[in-house]
Amino acid sequence: MATVFIPTLLQAVTGGRGVVEAEGSTVRRIVEDLERQFPGLADRLVDAGRLRPNVSVAVDGEVSPLGLLEKVGPGSEVHFVTAIKGG
Repeated sequence: MATVFIPTLLQAVTGGRGVVEAEGSTVRRIVEDLERQFPGLADRLVDAGRLRPNVSVAVDGEVSPLGLLEKVGPGSEVHFVTAIKGG
């Protein structure tokens, strides 16, 4: 299982948990497993089959240009990072 780090702004969906575990060989599969565990989370990460414009994903410390297609290993760390708007 991969270790998934949930941004503070999305932790209301995970019951306040900032770190969870999920199964999947790609970020897309990780998101699907997260949705199974925490209904409503996928809608906050994905729109029209792609990561939302304000969401980036890093796997094992590397920000992924592949988004949902990025490979994930069984011991990987997956970080979802949300952009903060402001001025």
